Amino acid sequence: MSQPQNNNSVSGNLGNSQPILSVETNRGNNPPPPEPSAKAPPPSERNSAPPPSAPPPNPNKAGAPPAIEVARANLSQTFDTGNIEVAVPQIEVLTQQEYQDYLGAGLSLGSAANSAQSIKDMLAKIEKQTGNRSGIIYAIARPDQLELVLITANGKITHRTVREANRAVLVETAQQFRDEITNQIKRNTTTYLAPAQKLYNWLIEPLEEDLKNAKIDTILFSLDAGLRTLPVAALHDGKQFLVEKYSLALIPSISLTNTNYQRLSGASVLAMGASLFSDKSPLPAVPLELQTIISKWPGKSFLNELFTLKNLRSVRSATPYQIIHLATHGEFKPGTANNSYIQLWDTQLQLNQMRELGWSNPPVELLVLSACRTAVGDEGAELGFGGLAVQAGVKSALASLWYVSDEGTLGLMSEFYSQLRNAAIKSEALRQAQIAMLRGETKIESGQLRGPGLVSVMLPAGEKNQTNITLAHPYYWSGFTMIGSPW
Repeated sequence: MSQPQNNNSVSGNLGNSQPILSVETNRGNNPPPPEPSAKAPPPSERNSAPPPSAPPPNPNKAGAPPAIEVARANLSQTFDTGNIEVAVPQIEVLTQQEYQDYLGAGLSLGSAANSAQSIKDMLAKIEKQTGNRSGIIYAIARPDQLELVLITANGKITHRTVREANRAVLVETAQQFRDEITNQIKRNTTTYLAPAQKLYNWLIEPLEEDLKNAKIDTILFSLDAGLRTLPVAALHDGKQFLVEKYSLALIPSISLTNTNYQRLSGASVLAMGASLFSDKSPLPAVPLELQTIISKWPGKSFLNELFTLKNLRSVRSATPYQIIHLATHGEFKPGTANNSYIQLWDTQLQLNQMRELGWSNPPVELLVLSACRTAVGDEGAELGFGGLAVQAGVKSALASLWYVSDEGTLGLMSEFYSQLRNAAIKSEALRQAQIAMLRGETKIESGQLRGPGLVSVMLPAGEKNQTNITLAHPYYWSGFTMIGSPW
């Protein structure tokens, strides 16, 4: 089956602002660290092995904190009575409790969602500021059925129940979907389409007419356990990917999302990263990635031995960079938040240490992590990925669900930063970058990276880089996810 060719563009402007964080690395002239202890993968692959799998998350399992068990039981009872106005704040309370239990107390980045009406008022304010019409989809996976709730600025709240999508089937299909996308043996196939269409039919199709009638441009997904690392951009209706219709973001909840807006066209970028590691596979395209970003945006880059925790603290403290780009290994692992980390040159920055960096004052609008991966099927890893923006104290985060090839990462990041200069909102810049890849417009041709928003970029010499490489398969683009505010 050929890749979809239709395109629905989205226009709009955004509201209040906060800095953006990205991670990238450059190769310096100083001596490299010790060579990796294990044989590194080919230069074009950041890491082809999928992250470890775990049993499907079960939010109803015994041992969950009592407050969370009570909140989930209350929510189920409310769904059964059909009182959706009451269900919305209950969903917010449940989700906030889950993230606070994992990440720790004090997560008050967003505004309190005391009622469905307060959320509708917020969406109306954002639309007035940006021209962008946004809708929030809550998906609650109950043991016997899926509950969907859609909130838009205008009109009634929409509630749909999908009885065929019980929790076990839904989570199993979500894992199959991700497995099909990331399986390198199937990189030239479309085997991902079957689960992509199933998930679309369960999560989107029941709300499709409501989305069209409300003329929604952007969807914010607040998803239940087992779905929080779903590559929603690659959901498919049989003709188009979801990202061809809407710009997209994953949020923990509106209560944990900063809904202030500020356009980023004049922002500066702090780009840092590493290409060499003592105990991890190298990232040979990081120097070019950082160089390409700094050529498009004002800012500074720090590579390899300059990519230290001390420099990250001091440079951001001295200059209020709105975008932080980190090009390095990042791992969202099973277990507690201190198991997950971002690899700096001299240390591992644990997820539960990120708030100590002070990125909320002055605010960082965007944090970019270009070489992350998240353990499949683990509730803790899901909460770490989905809560990245709020834990870091930033408004938005752009991160990858799995390691993507160097060529794919460079292609998407280069196009994203080109689009971001003119996009009203961040998620639209990501959308346009993903569309350029899935339609074959961003590609490797005769050793050069070419794309609609790019001046041709000559890749480092290497046998693989001299071939023509298509980047249309969802493996290359659908793992990159906007977390937190799409605006």
